[in-house]
Amino acid sequence: MTTTIPDPFAPTTLGPVTLRNRIIKAATSEGRSPKGLVTDDLIDFHLDFIRGGAAMTTVAYCCVSPEGASAPGQILMSEQALPGLRQLTDAIHAEGGAISAQLGHAGMVASKKITGVTSMGPSKFVNPSSMEYCRAIRRWEITGVIEQFGAAARIAVQAGFDAVELHFGHNYLPSSFLSPLLNRRKDEYGGSIENRSRFVREIAQRVREVVGDKIAVIAKISMDDGLPGGIWLNDSIRTAQLLDQDRNLDAIELTQGSSIIRQMYLFRGDVPVSDFAAVVKEPMKTGVRLFGKLALGSFPYKDLYMLEAARQFVPVMKHTKLILLGGITSREHIDTGMREGFDFVAMGRGLLREPDLANRIREDSTVTSRCIHCNKCMYTVYGRTHCVMKPNDQHGALPEGSSPYAVDCERLLPLSSVG
Repeated sequence: MTTTIPDPFAPTTLGPVTLRNRIIKAATSEGRSPKGLVTDDLIDFHLDFIRGGAAMTTVAYCCVSPEGASAPGQILMSEQALPGLRQLTDAIHAEGGAISAQLGHAGMVASKKITGVTSMGPSKFVNPSSMEYCRAIRRWEITGVIEQFGAAARIAVQAGFDAVELHFGHNYLPSSFLSPLLNRRKDEYGGSIENRSRFVREIAQRVREVVGDKIAVIAKISMDDGLPGGIWLNDSIRTAQLLDQDRNLDAIELTQGSSIIRQMYLFRGDVPVSDFAAVVKEPMKTGVRLFGKLALGSFPYKDLYMLEAARQFVPVMKHTKLILLGGITSREHIDTGMREGFDFVAMGRGLLREPDLANRIREDSTVTSRCIHCNKCMYTVYGRTHCVMKPNDQHGALPEGSSPYAVDCERLLPLSSVG
C-alpha cells in the first residue's frame, strides 16, 4: 500500500487551531524584552517569520514565575504583560499567522544572579556551567509550579495565543525530573521512569484543564540530553507514550540536549568559542577561551540530525502529533519528515538567516537555506538574537546608544533551541 505524503504547504489542524501549512518557527532566545514585556522590536521580529511563510511562530521564553527565568529580559506571563501580549498576537493574526507561547521554568538552569533566589531541581546539584548550588524542590513547591504553568496558560488564552509550548526539554525544571542523573528523589516523583514522568504529566493535565479546547497544547521534550547517565531514548519514549495516553497534548516537539553543559549537542556544527569569550568579562573570558570547547562539547553537523532518534517515536504516538526539529533546510528535508510520519517541521537557524525561507521553498522546491551552521547566532542571545550574516538587518543592528551586548554574562547562558 502506498502512503500519501501530506502536502507541507496545505492547511492543516493542530488541535483546535487551523494552520496554513506545516512549518513552525522554533523557539529561539530573543533578547527583545528588556523589562520583561513585549516591545515593538519583538513584534517585528516575529512578524518577519509569518510574512515569510511560516504557519506559526513561537515566542521564547515565557517564564511561569520570576524564579523560573533563565536569562534577563524574558517575558513573565502576568497581568502586567497582557496588553503587550495582546498587541503581539493581534499583529500576527492580522498577517494570517498563528502564534505560540513557550512556557517554562528554568529550574537548576536558572542563576541566582538573575532571579535573586537559589535555583531548584528534583535533587541537590551543582551546575557545572555556573558553579551555583541548586537545592531540592519541596513537595509542596511541586504543586505550586504545576499551578504556575496553569496560570501562565490562562494568561496565554487571555492574550489571544493559538498555542502554548510546554518546555519539558534541555534539563529545565520539568526535564530534570525525567533525568535519572539529576533526579535522585525517593518519593513518588523519583525512581522509575513512570514516577519521573509524573511531574510533566501533571503539568500537561493542569494546562489542559485551564485551556480546554480553546488553544493547542504542545510539549517540547528532550529525546536524550547528551549527558552520561542522563535522559536517553528508552526513557523518553516511555514518557512520550504516557503523555500520549493521557491525551492532554496536541503535539510533541522532539529535541535533544541540555542547557547545563555540552550545549552543542543540541546545535551541532561549529563551536564559536572566541565569539562567546568576546562577550563575557574576565576571569570568565579566559576560562571560556581555555575550556569553552570542552564545556560546550563538539559534535559534527549533518542535515536532519535529530531524525534518527525522532523516528523512534512515530510508532508510539496514537493520539498526539509529532514535530520534527533539527537541520531542516530544504523542501527535500520537509518532505522526508512528512514521509517518515511527522506532522510538522520546526525550523530555527534557517529562519533566523532567512525569515522568508518558507515562502521561497514553497515557490521553488530547489531552494536551500543559506544558513551554514556557523552557530554565531548562539552568542547573540547575550543581546538580541540574530543571524550575524545580516549585519545591516534591523534585528541585527542594535538601538542607537546601546551597549554591544545587553547582558554582562558571568557564565555560559542557558540556550534555547535554534533548530
